[in-house]
Amino acid sequence: MDDYPLLNLFWTMLWFFLWIMWLFLLFRVIMDIFRSHDLSGWGKAGWLILALVLPYVGVLIYVIARGKSMGKRDIQEAKERDAAFKAYIRDAAGTEGGGHRGGHVEDLSKLADLKDKGAITEEEYQRAKSKLLV
Repeated sequence: MDDYPLLNLFWTMLWFFLWIMWLFLLFRVIMDIFRSHDLSGWGKAGWLILALVLPYVGVLIYVIARGKSMGKRDIQEAKERDAAFKAYIRDAAGTEGGGHRGGHVEDLSKLADLKDKGAITEEEYQRAKSKLLV
């Protein structure tokens, strides 16, 4: 280690870090190329060839030309994922009416009210209750 000074080690680590960051950016650009719905197949092929044949320049040009729309696509995808997650949670928790678990309690309560008011008979109540609980 005496023949490799500390400053050289620092520069080596810096270049390695920059190379890793560039690889992440390259993969990010390639993912964005394929995710983009506003590019045609030929447009995607052109950007991909540019990013792979002239990697540093191609990635830089892509980020300059399409960086803003890249961020918008990220935000839109995050909103869609969040909405899907919230819909899944609502469905799993059964907070909406209808065929969900929480909706059965509300439906049974409505049926009991109808039976108490005399709008339905005991037989109709039992049939509707058995349909709900199945």
